[in-house]
Amino acid sequence: MTAEKIKLQLLAFGNPEKAKHAVSFFKTGKGQYGEGDCFIGCTVPETRRVASRNMDTSLSELEKLLEDPLHECRLCALVILVGRFRKADETGRKETVDFYLSHTSRVNNWDLVDLSCYHIVGEWLKDKKDRSLLYRLAASNLLWDQRIAMVSTLALIRHNDFADTLRLSEMFLSHTHDLMHKASGWMLREVGKRDENVLTGFLDAFHAEMPRTMLRYAVERLTPNKKKHYMQRPGKK
Repeated sequence: MTAEKIKLQLLAFGNPEKAKHAVSFFKTGKGQYGEGDCFIGCTVPETRRVASRNMDTSLSELEKLLEDPLHECRLCALVILVGRFRKADETGRKETVDFYLSHTSRVNNWDLVDLSCYHIVGEWLKDKKDRSLLYRLAASNLLWDQRIAMVSTLALIRHNDFADTLRLSEMFLSHTHDLMHKASGWMLREVGKRDENVLTGFLDAFHAEMPRTMLRYAVERLTPNKKKHYMQRPGKK
């Protein structure tokens, strides 16, 4: 299937009211993280439905979708890419990972990162000892690379492998962007679901340095008393 035909399928689901809401929700104004992004008002389930009908789309056509200014086109391409990764052998997975990493500038909103990165980058690294890729992404000047590094560790967390999540969370303590505070706090909360002692150990060491949003996300599932214990202590605003 060509990118042009997939785009036409997505446009058929267009909804101006939903598009208007998305423009505001995804912070597309001047100077905001989603500056200039465009929407047609196609819902995520509708986009996934289109993707499910086009799972055999070539990488060259997926590249065209990723380059499209419409958010839903990029989302659809990433859903297809996740499906491609899941079905591929080791060689195909490597090809998919390399393609994904070469287009991270087009994985350029938090929802696009979150629906794709741990399914691709995280799963690729799950059984590998060399995790240097995560730290190269974390050191990037691109916000989306940094969020990919953090959220990709969800695949590792789900296998009780917490070391990279904790190390990246420590690295991002001084990050200035709210999207990274939320991502780090979210991953720490996921660690706590698996092993609360690991989470509270991190909080004991770094709660005073954590941005408030990161801290709030991290303690969300703790008991009220434990939550109060950490939240009442000084933390960055």
